[in-house]
Amino acid sequence: MSKNVVITGANRGIGLALSKRYLALGYNVFSVCRNTSSELMALKGIKVLSGIDVTNVEDLKLFHEQLSHLRIDLLVSNAGIMSEEFLGDVDYDRVLRQFQVNAIAPLRVTESLLSNLKQGAKIVFISSRMGSLSDNNSGGSYGYRMSKAALNAAGVSLAMDLKSRGVAVGLLHPGFVKTELVDYKGNMSANEAANLIIQRIYELNMDNTGTFWHANGDILAF
Repeated sequence: MSKNVVITGANRGIGLALSKRYLALGYNVFSVCRNTSSELMALKGIKVLSGIDVTNVEDLKLFHEQLSHLRIDLLVSNAGIMSEEFLGDVDYDRVLRQFQVNAIAPLRVTESLLSNLKQGAKIVFISSRMGSLSDNNSGGSYGYRMSKAALNAAGVSLAMDLKSRGVAVGLLHPGFVKTELVDYKGNMSANEAANLIIQRIYELNMDNTGTFWHANGDILAF
């Protein structure tokens, strides 16, 4: 029987690449996005759930209704935003928006689908090395760093809370990927990153649940 994977932020970049790869691997893919794309719609066999803003409570209710009977093997929270803030010029509305999208929304998505998760399912948050407190040697980027650190904290708590259900939670830094988020300045393609992420997801289990990894397999410090 095919496994079911739900991926947020799937209209472009890493989310789109993951949708393609999991489709090729024989999964039933449910790709979630606020606005779809021609590339996503061209993927035959994928179920696209568009018009879903993961920060909107009413949209999440609709999202839950659309997936009400689905038994989920893998949930990947990939949707995220990034803006630059520098000391003396911090836009707090942008900081708050990054918290809403990068930290609060993944928890809300997870909680809305708790009853859909199979025993032994996996949850993955696409985090960032910039959320590491011990690895910060350049400062700045207040909203993004803070929101990704908060996402990591949520992931660790989820790993503890879901142990009894055999659900493993992974926090993954994808690397410096050529996506719109970083104006395509990365050192690897979204497809290359997706391949690495899928390998890490394959290795995720109850012994390493709640850990923070680089997609290349290195363990990262919080």
